[in-house]
Amino acid sequence: QVALEESGGGLVQAGGSLRLSCAASGRTFSSFDMGWFRQGPGRERECVAAISWSGVSTYIDYADSVKGRFTISRDNAKNTKNTVYLQMNSLKPEDTAVYYCAHFRGVRWPSHFEYDYDDWGQGTQVTVSS
Repeated sequence: QVALEESGGGLVQAGGSLRLSCAASGRTFSSFDMGWFRQGPGRERECVAAISWSGVSTYIDYADSVKGRFTISRDNAKNTKNTVYLQMNSLKPEDTAVYYCAHFRGVRWPSHFEYDYDDWGQGTQVTVSS
């Protein structure tokens, strides 16, 4: 079982930036494929970014709504190799949501479907004021 914990959320003005972190603890895997999701007020949860790392190559996928503004990355340092980040720039009020990270367990990557992910974290609130 992998436990995930998000951090780094907060209140920011439109145009600002935040960096979210997702730290994994417990049992970990050499192939550590992760996704960042968000759920805004009255909206369904959506995948905004996904990363797949096989130990050799890194593959990344983004939702159209965040391309060019968000960057997902993985810390490959030995002591923090199970941390995934989401750098969010040029934030907009519509980016306001609770952001979650989750572990990809599906068969076909990339996937933006919730059912392909588990070990969900508790979420971190991001609020963008206009």
